[in-house]
Amino acid sequence: MQRALVTGGSGFIGSFLCLRLLEEGYGVICMDSLITGRKKNIEHLVQNKDFEFIESDITKPPKPQQKNIDLIFNLASPASPKDYLEYPLETLMANSIGVRNMLEIARANNAVFVQASTSEVYGDPLVSPQKEDYWGNVNPAGTRSCYDEGKRFAEALCFEYFNHKKTKVRVARIFNTYGPRMRENDGRVIPNFITQALLGRPITVYGKGDQTRSFCYVSDMVEGLLKLGAKDGLDGQTINLGNPNPRKIMEVAQMIREMCNSKSEIVGKDLPLDDPKTRQPDIGKAKSLLGFSPKVGMELGLAKTIEYFKNLKKLQA
Repeated sequence: MQRALVTGGSGFIGSFLCLRLLEEGYGVICMDSLITGRKKNIEHLVQNKDFEFIESDITKPPKPQQKNIDLIFNLASPASPKDYLEYPLETLMANSIGVRNMLEIARANNAVFVQASTSEVYGDPLVSPQKEDYWGNVNPAGTRSCYDEGKRFAEALCFEYFNHKKTKVRVARIFNTYGPRMRENDGRVIPNFITQALLGRPITVYGKGDQTRSFCYVSDMVEGLLKLGAKDGLDGQTINLGNPNPRKIMEVAQMIREMCNSKSEIVGKDLPLDDPKTRQPDIGKAKSLLGFSPKVGMELGLAKTIEYFKNLKKLQA
């Protein structure tokens, strides 16, 4: 049996990835510091004999799990603006010291290493859609730099290991992803809007809401990550993963309000500093190399996500 290590495995995307790896026949080690991850996301997995949970920070990894690992998915990092603004130093350390530690484990095991990067490496892009060869427009000293530059450094570190230590590195640039198990207070657009709509609170849109994002449902994202990790011949590749169809933020707010049967007012707030005006992946490379193409439409994905939030005790009347 092949063994996979998923860091950040009790987080939103990580928990779904752990399940899919188990379904594919892997033994799974889930490592998480629980700084933003939640044990309840993996409680349905803990009875599986092929699943192991280790509570640990990747900046200080324990020893036992370092042997007999075939595949590593490194998802360990605060990922929402609310989280990385609350934990800026932890974010920087996870994406520097932590990534190096995980690369060393990959090198020791001759394992495939998939680094979860982000569309934020493109900053506030001057081109759209964004292709992997675009270098980005990032503020290195702004409020978001702990995440943006942390992830850019993580990519640079991965490719030095690939170029000089022959580590089997692949980089996934993950665009906006949504679905069940997102935290209701994590500060991202879709959980914000759903929570506000279900509670009858004002739905807060930054600026005029004409900025765009491309939202990918979590099951599609996980399939892309699996393909990137499992397919041969992809070492040294950087690949965008996301949904290529952009939506205006105001459109998403109106859609969620309607789907929640809410009477919430939509109100404007000032745009945060360095907030990107557009996010749209070019997924041509993912299509050609992975056969990746999102299948879950926005309406279906939102319906599943809204249903999850409706069942949260915190949001029930």
